[in-house]
Amino acid sequence: MAKEKNSGIYFKVSDKERQLIKQRMKDAGVSNMSAFIRKMCLNGLIVRLDVPQMPDCSKYLKSASNNLNQIARRLNFGSGYYPQELLDVQESLDCCTELFGQVLESLAKIA
Repeated sequence: MAKEKNSGIYFKVSDKERQLIKQRMKDAGVSNMSAFIRKMCLNGLIVRLDVPQMPDCSKYLKSASNNLNQIARRLNFGSGYYPQELLDVQESLDCCTELFGQVLESLAKIA
């Protein structure tokens, strides 16, 4: 249950300041001004990372884990595995490693 907000803080801003606040809200992907100002006052900053590599990383990790699960299932039932399956897992993990490297490089440039 959300805590009830029963106390208000009111202040005035110039037109220029209001436009700056709206621009920062847009940059942060926030549409509720009250929530944005409250968050900024309480925490000091809002960080929103746009990481375009994440969907691909997720896809490669899902592929690798699915393949590993299939291999493990067959091994647990006494069957073998196909060498190409291990190569596919390695390829997926290599792609993921490369994408995570790009993400880390991007994050290093922020500071």
